Amino acid sequence: MYLTPQNILLAGATGLTGEHLLDRLLNEPTVTRVLAPTRRALVEHPRLENPVGELNALLPGLQGPVDIAFCCLGTTIKQAGSQEAFRAIDHDLVLAYAARARALGARHFLAISAVDADPSSSMFYSRVKGELELGLREQGWPQLTLARPSILIGNRSEPRLAEQIAGPLSRLIPGKYHGIEACHLARALWRLALEDGQGVRVVESDELRKLGR
Repeated sequence: MYLTPQNILLAGATGLTGEHLLDRLLNEPTVTRVLAPTRRALVEHPRLENPVGELNALLPGLQGPVDIAFCCLGTTIKQAGSQEAFRAIDHDLVLAYAARARALGARHFLAISAVDADPSSSMFYSRVKGELELGLREQGWPQLTLARPSILIGNRSEPRLAEQIAGPLSRLIPGKYHGIEACHLARALWRLALEDGQGVRVVESDELRKLGR
């Protein structure tokens, strides 16, 4: 069974995957409203509401209704400046955003996590992503989708050196570690949003690639 969501909340609309997802949402006839808070203004669209500012400051003022919420937020330790700053964005801010989405009426939350997310991992990045997944589970969502893409492939406005190097190589790796085009990830997220279900679904990168083709 597939749903036809009308009111969408989207965080991370200026990012690599978020840009593709926003474009898809605004071209879907079943979507009547996209609420997308961003740090810089987006191009105007009759079905787009775009509060501008820091997300943590905008959260209290966001208004519903919201059917489904997407989270495409994500940074790197280098961009954030420290492990603590990275955690504040990729863990704390995402959980605060999810809590606000739930308060606005969203019943399905879809978040971009990462391949090998594990709260017990010895790798800081994977551990934070795993702790994020635990935090989202503890919020008691009726429907929670955790997408775990491998290396994202696409043209960023601010290129990430690691992705530029690893992206081409990741195309040669089979299974869940094979790189995934950001446009395919966005398409997969939309298809997952349309599925009616209950509980938590974890979607690894190889399945995301199939869904996004």
